[in-house]
Amino acid sequence: MIKSFLKARFTAKAIIAILLLTSTSSFGQLRSDTRSTSQKFASLLQIINYYYVDSTNQPDLTEKAIVSMLKELDPHSVYLSKDEVAKANEPLQGNFEGVGIQFQLFNDTILVVAAVPGGPSDKLGIRAGDKIITINGEVAYGSKINNNFVMERLRGSKGSKVTIEVLRKGTKGLIDYTIVRDKIPINSVDATFMLENNIGYIKLTRFARTSLTEVRQSIATLNAMGMKNLILDLRNNSGGFLDIAIDLADEFLPSGRLIVYTEGIRSPRIDYRATSRGGYETGKIIVMINEGSASASEIVSGAVQDWDRGIVLGRRSFGKGLVQRPFMLPDSSVVRLTTARYYTPSGRSIQKPYDDIEDYYADLTNRFKHGEFVSADSIKFPDSIKYFTTAKRVVYGGGGIMPDIFIPMDTSSSSKYYNDLWRKGVFNDFTMDYLEKERKILENKYPDLKTFKNKFTVDESLMRELIDYASGKGVAEDSSGIERSGKEIKHIISGLLARNLFDVSAYFEIISPVDHELMKAMEVMNDDSNFRKLSLSM
Repeated sequence: MIKSFLKARFTAKAIIAILLLTSTSSFGQLRSDTRSTSQKFASLLQIINYYYVDSTNQPDLTEKAIVSMLKELDPHSVYLSKDEVAKANEPLQGNFEGVGIQFQLFNDTILVVAAVPGGPSDKLGIRAGDKIITINGEVAYGSKINNNFVMERLRGSKGSKVTIEVLRKGTKGLIDYTIVRDKIPINSVDATFMLENNIGYIKLTRFARTSLTEVRQSIATLNAMGMKNLILDLRNNSGGFLDIAIDLADEFLPSGRLIVYTEGIRSPRIDYRATSRGGYETGKIIVMINEGSASASEIVSGAVQDWDRGIVLGRRSFGKGLVQRPFMLPDSSVVRLTTARYYTPSGRSIQKPYDDIEDYYADLTNRFKHGEFVSADSIKFPDSIKYFTTAKRVVYGGGGIMPDIFIPMDTSSSSKYYNDLWRKGVFNDFTMDYLEKERKILENKYPDLKTFKNKFTVDESLMRELIDYASGKGVAEDSSGIERSGKEIKHIISGLLARNLFDVSAYFEIISPVDHELMKAMEVMNDDSNFRKLSLSM
């Protein structure tokens, strides 16, 4: 969750102003109401404890009361128990402690997809394709195996040990390893590669502690490969840390430019501005967003749009612009309480309305039903929420970031057959099964991604294997569906094989030709008139 208090600088004058604006009588009334309410709640708990017909769990009742109370405030104020706090923070911290493998459950077996480079498993020689048979002497296969089973046994504190036995194809018997757990990085950049015409591509999946470093490394890599223009993909990026979003926007904006500001009734306005540290302040940029882009993603795309720095392309973003600040309770549980709202440089509130909580949670479904995902004309903005960029272009508030160039959801190549292959896990299972048999041949034939990309093809024989495999998994052969989705199916197979042979970035690079939205972004990037028409810097 985004933490607005990071990097905030409250001046003494601001604090004095708050005190002067708060009358003695209103402050006294607030203190009296708080005392009365807390006494009322404590009295109720005591009455229940002494007189209720059955035994009760007061800590559990208290937690449920807190959860219910926060639901009455807004959709993003939440309570986290002590046990939940660490798990909730982990994806944003940029690392966890464990053995360092990517795994997949395949036929009730823990299959190693990859060992994290430089991690403890990688250093011991554990390979992709290894099957973990026992963990600390406990059988680790069968119907009882799920993701929680694996996490609970393989993760642990740095320096602790875990013993596993693996089955490796071509090796007799089981191989035992004693792994000393260590810190394992969680990457937030899923893909970095070059497209045509010196266009670099970076896909950022979350705003974690390590994200700025990762993006800077990606930009350096792309610059070395001749990048002149950049596509930053924030689709389905639900956000993360506020300071990381600010630092990322700082990479693209000149010093002194306002990036975002926060403000609430009891939180004075705080401005966050760009510094002179930006590493990509020239060169064309396109930021890709969609309905899954939220919070920190909206801060970056809103700043780029309001300053006419680049093109925002895709579909209207989620509209999550409430600032949560964590408050620790006496038992080390945490309440993440909304304390302010985010505003883009032009003054737009990012947060969409939440007067009706049920409608709020059904918003994306309602957008789909109303046709917003396929037509920009279905979105109507009143003049009351009209704002202007520095080039006097009209942009709208009211929740979320509306892109400069709308890209409808592509359903032209979708089919029930294609969707069923995903829904029943056929793509993943088939590629893992194929790798089980052919890994050594593929590794020898395609030693690097460039060779794989240029020479590997999903021929009719391999397609036939997939179709037959899918039939065995309950996805009946459908000639019309195969014809309609055949190109996508072949790219997905190639991409998943590349991911397992090389890395996650390889998957996105291989499937890029069938990514309709990315291909449109490239088309827009290659036509300078799109930038001139929007009065954008180039």
